[in-house]
Amino acid sequence: MNNQSVGKSLPRIDAHDKVIGKALYSGDLVKDGMLHMKILFAERPHARVISVRTEKAEAAPGVVAVYTSKDVPVNEYGLQIPDQPVLCGPSKKAYADIVRFVGDQIAVVVARTEVEADAAVKLIQVDYEDLPILTDPKAALRPDAPILHPDRGDTNVCVHYKIRKGNMDEAFAKADVIVEGQYETPVQEHAYLQPEAGLAYMDDEGHITIEAGGQWTHADRETIAHSLGLPDEMVRVIYPAIGGAFGGREDMSVQIVLALAAWKLQRPVKIVWSRRESMIGHGKRHAASIKSKWGATKDGKLIAAECELIGDGGAYMYTSNKVLGNAAITSTGPYFIPNVKVDVYGVYTNNVPGAAFRGFGAPQALFMAESNMNKLAEMLGMDPVEFRLKNALRDGDAMGVGTPAPGPVSIVQCIEAARDKFGWKKSKAKKAVGKKSSALVRGRGFAAGFKNVGFSFGYQENCWAKVEIHGNGKMEHAIVHHAGADVGQGMHTVMVQMAAHVLELPMDKVEIRTSDSATQGNPGSASASRLTFMAGNSVKGAAEAALAKWNNEERPAIAEFKYLAPRTTPFNKETGYSSPNFSYAYVAQAAEVEVDTETGHVRVLRLTSADDVGKAINPDLVVGQIEGAVVQAHGYALMEDYKTKDGRVLTDQLSTYLIPTILDIPEKVDSVLVEVPDPNGPWGARGLGELPFLPVAPAIAAAIHDATGVWISEFPFTPERVLRALGKI
Repeated sequence: MNNQSVGKSLPRIDAHDKVIGKALYSGDLVKDGMLHMKILFAERPHARVISVRTEKAEAAPGVVAVYTSKDVPVNEYGLQIPDQPVLCGPSKKAYADIVRFVGDQIAVVVARTEVEADAAVKLIQVDYEDLPILTDPKAALRPDAPILHPDRGDTNVCVHYKIRKGNMDEAFAKADVIVEGQYETPVQEHAYLQPEAGLAYMDDEGHITIEAGGQWTHADRETIAHSLGLPDEMVRVIYPAIGGAFGGREDMSVQIVLALAAWKLQRPVKIVWSRRESMIGHGKRHAASIKSKWGATKDGKLIAAECELIGDGGAYMYTSNKVLGNAAITSTGPYFIPNVKVDVYGVYTNNVPGAAFRGFGAPQALFMAESNMNKLAEMLGMDPVEFRLKNALRDGDAMGVGTPAPGPVSIVQCIEAARDKFGWKKSKAKKAVGKKSSALVRGRGFAAGFKNVGFSFGYQENCWAKVEIHGNGKMEHAIVHHAGADVGQGMHTVMVQMAAHVLELPMDKVEIRTSDSATQGNPGSASASRLTFMAGNSVKGAAEAALAKWNNEERPAIAEFKYLAPRTTPFNKETGYSSPNFSYAYVAQAAEVEVDTETGHVRVLRLTSADDVGKAINPDLVVGQIEGAVVQAHGYALMEDYKTKDGRVLTDQLSTYLIPTILDIPEKVDSVLVEVPDPNGPWGARGLGELPFLPVAPAIAAAIHDATGVWISEFPFTPERVLRALGKI
């Protein structure tokens, strides 16, 4: 019997339970004796907390406890550095009394019911001393700007990366065409279906147990334990079903205060955020301001790329150091450019923190890079696809950081696949026909990109798995243990497929036990397009080791395996020289749009996305990832207009922050699966989750230009912005 599973579009193992409502998400969890929590948010962007008076709340009906900064043992946390208070207010921790954005948490109320908790939290009285507000990253760079984190130095710059390669003056002197531009990319809200929620309780072994959606069980455990002043093993993190993440669940939201309350009360405590609380309380995609200058020779060879990118880090570090490091790497696009100068800055402001979001700095940098590529092609009179092919990275070419990308480099294959599937050479976009045909114009655009797979800059990537094989005489069933998060992408299905493939078992004979920090080793995060690559190698290794034991008559056969990825190196501080990643994945896209020049409305008629996945473990899931990423990036490019004023979020509901509906998304998305195996990937697989997001905005920008003749260097491309570019308002 052929039980080969890898490469087949097999059904998701969680599909049935999710469809019938049996799968439990964080907000569905219930325990006997459960209490309910509500959080008091600061609702102001910058202030010192003078006092927090809780007497009225404590006396309110149903209230069991109220906690403030004085109740947090170690009042700090942060995924990269501990620069954020758990609860803002008077505290032993220096500067923990400072509120730095509207979503900072001040106090929590625990009551018998959610209604009672909600009523009581409104009774807490807080005295503030308002402080100067910094919302513009460029203003935050000025010498006279107030310092938002004085304990971390005398500047608001939280990160600065440099790349220096070649001689810029000589290169620009030799350039026949030069394009200079200023680009602005916006904030984006994750808008996952399931808002932040969780349940915390004491388990039978006395662990503080937190069940809440996240992306890295063991990092969550470490952060919670640190804030409570406890050893890691006292804290247990379990992931129920997770309703989307996209990077937005990497940082803490409700977990620490839930754990604090359950620990102190020795009772279960639950919280569910409202959509508004979600939208002000967690990080967003970094807004970026990018100044650039690129040069090429008349025969179409890129010779120089210079850029300065300023990213709005918001109130706290979160993952700005990593996001902006990736922006630096991708700022030259997937092209060979012999002379490069890049400066990337992350800046503290009083805005909602910049956080991990699908694409992780690359969408911002690539909007600049790909727009420059399209402008240079036009100046040279070259087809934008041919211009890209002429300059695309090949195996052995040095990237901006001075070292070759780990091969095989497959951007050429992706460009050619997108070109051919779209029919780029056959015809230009057809003129629109209809009642308003004189106002409707069509255009097409092309863009490409690349992104790292896995963690970067010297971190030793690793991932743990355990596989058990059971049976009397013959192999009957297997169990996979892995803590990697399935945030909706189908990862648990893929892990079962890979184990079943190694063991030559039907998928229904393989069980998976997942996402429990107490019983499973460290999986790393469901981020950085890493989990198929890393978990795949760990599951494959554990399954092969268990199979070897089984064949040696060891019953049951149980094996653990920890996969270590090839090593990487950090940026040289002055030149950026490094080997920052062990693998990259590549993408190219073509888009056709229709622009109504009377209303400014842009409609994406079709978009072709060619993505090198190395090996599609489950092709249907790959297509789902491509289509989902394209739709999410379509919202980023055209609709999602995040508005703030003086640090306060104006678009704090999905009624004002508009995301695409079924009537807004591209009419047709063609997914092309390019499969150039990665020599280190499981069965050759690369990462995919972020890849199809990357070039959507610049492809649409190029198509709008093709249709209208205008370049728009800031998005979302709302009707108002399009009409302004056309000179009609």
